[in-house]
Amino acid sequence: MVIPLHMGALHPVEQVLTLVLAFGPFVVLGIVIVLRRRADERAEARAAEEATPVDPHLGQAER
Repeated sequence: MVIPLHMGALHPVEQVLTLVLAFGPFVVLGIVIVLRRRADERAEARAAEEATPVDPHLGQAER
């Protein structure tokens, strides 16, 4: 394992905390972006579904 010498000798717990603090926000941001894109796609699909005219005689959407 690479030891970050510029920070001196760190306890393993300190190393883990340093990595979590350094990269954790980017991981959380990536998760938020993925979840928002999925929600936006579902909303667009619902809007497109609602905009499709329904034939009252057939009870289904005309295509």
